[in-house]
Amino acid sequence: MLLHTEHLTGGYRDHSVIHDLHLTLQPGEWLSLIGANGSGKSTLLKLLNRLLIPQQGAVWLDGKAIHSLPAQIVAQTLAWLPQQSIAPAGLTVRQLVSLGRTPYQPWWQWELNADDRDQVETAMAQVQVQQFSDRPVEQLSGGERQRVFLALALAQAPKVLLLDEPTTYLDIHYQLELLELLRRLNREQNLTIITVLHDINLAARFSDRLALLRHGCLWAIGTPVDTLTLENLRQVFDIEAAILQTPVGLQVCPLTPASI
Repeated sequence: MLLHTEHLTGGYRDHSVIHDLHLTLQPGEWLSLIGANGSGKSTLLKLLNRLLIPQQGAVWLDGKAIHSLPAQIVAQTLAWLPQQSIAPAGLTVRQLVSLGRTPYQPWWQWELNADDRDQVETAMAQVQVQQFSDRPVEQLSGGERQRVFLALALAQAPKVLLLDEPTTYLDIHYQLELLELLRRLNREQNLTIITVLHDINLAARFSDRLALLRHGCLWAIGTPVDTLTLENLRQVFDIEAAILQTPVGLQVCPLTPASI
């Protein structure tokens, strides 16, 4: 098990958002967290990423309690792409992506060595941003910036990639482009991915498994076919829906709020 939780409970100060959650992620798997607003998706991601300390239970990374590990060691295995990423003004694409090599550098080393430079160039090539590597990040479009920050995460050479709403603020073209890129990295590099997605159909289309959260608890987990049932959609999203078989697999057609 590459990443798993045991009795994980956590939130903010004395308020618990996630309750007694057990979750296991296998190498090379793509898991998406879905649920209604306030169900705990982003909070769970922050617990997995050490941004929040569990109130109870633990998160295990490669068999070690993640909150007991030095941040530098965690960053060599796990990378994180938040909802909104902001680059310092004037920083070029190459300079930003180069920051991904920080976990591998001693504190006294400022310049990248040859291996680090190769990793940076590889990461930029993987997401196809090398053509504007010398441009300031703030001059790029939203889709281009999202790819650059993904290159920053890939430069860490992680085994696990966590992404919180990576398609936010992107139009449908760039949403599909980004998710297709993630799927290619997932398959070609055996990269393990956890995404928080609001769009049920994008989650169903690209993920191996879905974790449905309801009031901070794990309501259901499994393949899209197993989890996206009419009853689960009614309980988790409070909607009546139709389940459709399409050229891209199972998709959900919302009909009405379940309370009507």
